[in-house]
Amino acid sequence: MLLTVIGAGPAYADTAGSVGACYLVRSGDQAIALDLGHGAFAGLAGRIAPERLESVLISHLHPDHFVDLVPLRHYLRYHLVPARRLRVDAPGDLAARLDGLHAEPGFAAAALDVAPLEPGLRRLGPFEVQVARVAHTNDSYAFRVSDGAGPGLVYSGDLGTVDDLRPLTREGDALLIEVSFGEGPVPEGASHLDAPAVGGFAAAARAGRVLLTHLLMGRDPVEVIRTVRARYAGPVELVVPGFEADV
Repeated sequence: MLLTVIGAGPAYADTAGSVGACYLVRSGDQAIALDLGHGAFAGLAGRIAPERLESVLISHLHPDHFVDLVPLRHYLRYHLVPARRLRVDAPGDLAARLDGLHAEPGFAAAALDVAPLEPGLRRLGPFEVQVARVAHTNDSYAFRVSDGAGPGLVYSGDLGTVDDLRPLTREGDALLIEVSFGEGPVPEGASHLDAPAVGGFAAAARAGRVLLTHLLMGRDPVEVIRTVRARYAGPVELVVPGFEADV
């Protein structure tokens, strides 16, 4: 599988061009997207015709992870002739959230076929996606994506308890994992991760590599990577838009 980072930013940033979470995963000619946060639609559409996606999977309903479903909906409905529809695997309240944003009942259903997330396995084209509930909002999920035997990609979304990833993670998997609070500590009640938690988990899980994401402004990327590497001996990188890797 080929991973392309469209956006890896948190909810706020002082870096020009920062884009909300969005990760394109391709296997041959087929693809899925993991999250579609603020500003991500343009980068996604610049790399693949969005209607070709098997699905967009949304980890949770914070705007930096889902709000660019709005331009996706408009693109499917008004740009394409004839109009198209697209599957979205997401928490069950997604349609109501988008409808409420526009004060327009049926806004989401006009172009998006929402498949509510539940823990377990779902197949999307060539992809096997294992879904697990994680602690963040009251309806948040992480995903393990693979296209057959061998290592996969574990995407954390946002979460406050790194051990929630244990049911998903197999030896050799790549971890695409949030590290919001850098070297730490995480403020009480923030429900996010820091580098010591990520490094400790990656070592215990025997991950194949660690791809850090969602780092908040004001944190030093060099120190964050160093802190993870102090606990985990494998490859560690902080991903940015445009990053690509075989996973």
